[in-house]
Amino acid sequence: MIRKSFFFGLLICLGVILYLNPNFKTISAGVAILLFGMIMLEEGFKVFTKVPLQNILKKTTNKLYKSITAGALLTALIQSSSLVSVITISFISAGLITLAEGLGLIFGANIGTTATAWLVAGFGLKIKISALAMSMLVFGIIFSFQKKPSFKGIGNVLAGLGFFFLGIHYMKEGFDVFKEYIDLSEYAVSGFLGVLIYTGLGIIITTVLQSSSATLALILTALSVGQIEYENALALAIGANIGTTITAVLGALSANSAGKRLATAHFIFNGITGLVAMTFIYPLSRLVNSLSEILYISTTNYTLKLALFHTIFNVLGVLLMLPFIKRLERFLLRFFKEKINKDVDEPKYLNPAVLKFPGSAISALVKESQYLYKNSVFEIVSHALNIHREDIKSEENLKTIIKKSNIDFKTDIQDLYYKKVKTIYGEIIKYASIAQSTLSLTNKQIKAITDIKIANRKMVEIIKDARELNKNISLVLNMDNQYLQNEYDNYRKKLTKVLRVIYLFRTEENNAEKYDAKLKQLKKNAKLNIRQSNKSIDRLIRKNLITVEMASSLFNDYTNVNDMIKKLIDVAELLYGKVDSLIEDNVKN
Repeated sequence: MIRKSFFFGLLICLGVILYLNPNFKTISAGVAILLFGMIMLEEGFKVFTKVPLQNILKKTTNKLYKSITAGALLTALIQSSSLVSVITISFISAGLITLAEGLGLIFGANIGTTATAWLVAGFGLKIKISALAMSMLVFGIIFSFQKKPSFKGIGNVLAGLGFFFLGIHYMKEGFDVFKEYIDLSEYAVSGFLGVLIYTGLGIIITTVLQSSSATLALILTALSVGQIEYENALALAIGANIGTTITAVLGALSANSAGKRLATAHFIFNGITGLVAMTFIYPLSRLVNSLSEILYISTTNYTLKLALFHTIFNVLGVLLMLPFIKRLERFLLRFFKEKINKDVDEPKYLNPAVLKFPGSAISALVKESQYLYKNSVFEIVSHALNIHREDIKSEENLKTIIKKSNIDFKTDIQDLYYKKVKTIYGEIIKYASIAQSTLSLTNKQIKAITDIKIANRKMVEIIKDARELNKNISLVLNMDNQYLQNEYDNYRKKLTKVLRVIYLFRTEENNAEKYDAKLKQLKKNAKLNIRQSNKSIDRLIRKNLITVEMASSLFNDYTNVNDMIKKLIDVAELLYGKVDSLIEDNVKN
């Protein structure tokens, strides 16, 4: 409600200003064109960055200095810190990178945004850019009409650059005309009072424009025509940096934990950087003057000096925050905890952020499915057999485990299914379907998601089979027929062996091939057993050691157990074999 009121109030104020001062229209149009150009640039780069950018970020985040460098270079190249932020949040949500690595990318992106100031000051304001902008627009529109996605991407990039520079041209023209009526430099305020006033003004402008890059372009344009004083322009640039955190915080209100953590980190980083820059604005200004002499920047070239100042205080901010990045990570993890519901298990990796890119979506789906098996399916099946999970994980002899596990757990499989499986299963299927329908996927990625859905469906089927088996196991444990108990103990032993081998297969990476071979043999045996009759049951029937009803249950559960074995091994292969290896493949390809 507050945001809506603010938005409509802003529209009314803007309408009144444009009505009372028609000369302001050109500047406003320039800002609007520049912002539209930045949106088109981001859309254009998305075509080329969805896969390559994911690959680069994944490879360059294992060290903090690498993640900072990657964030800076990528943001400078694609002129969009928001795109880097979206991918970072997506990767953290999917568990592909840690929060500390994500913080490095965000801090680096802040340095990368200074490229806009250099682009505008060193290029956009120095030549007759409007002619080049028009040519870019012409070719951009031609390319954007092509069907091939890569051509459309090129078209959006060219058109975006065209609109970006055209916006600068109109802003400059507007300020030139505007100066004939009102000279804003007359309202310059010197000293720390001016720093405070113009920093606040920079925050307001950036909050309204929702882009620090657009604010910087506006400041540089006004500075180039003498509408603002250099000292006040420095304060405005500081305000622009702080103001961009307001946008991030507002955007994070409805975001997931990863989004909230990064937005808070962004706020802390820019806030501290801004305070330091405000406090030491005059020493920093003198440092800029000294460096300008070394870099052969003219004493009166205030636009380039402002770009240099903007770069210096952003780099300074990163250097100040580096020693505290681990503490900041711990604070953010402690302050923004994942929501935990004790009654119903909720997804741990699935949230809207992971659906932005194929790599993060597939990774999250695999991890969520593995979590479902490890924390729910494994527990439910072991309890259905009246065997403790720790016994299955141990090296204890299987016969000993079965012999001592003669107490009925009285497990309500149906209740466990509704508490631990149903919600997560539904979310996995929903996210998998959304990913297949909304993301641009390769055939390999489509198959990976299909395999994930199959694995989850098999897990649900296993639980239903376990529920039926558990009923008969519980009945037999309370009966005096030793022959019947022996048969069901044999079933329990078979399933326990499979659960143990799967556990070793997913936990002992060094011996994965050994246990993979064992799983394949167990699966082969199970397939053969489904087709063959159980000779021991036939023998018990002939000798009247079991009743007809008992034999019927044994035969049904015999098929049921072998079917469960086959499905359990299928799930293990899909989640820890073929599909698990695709996590890396989908980030690389």
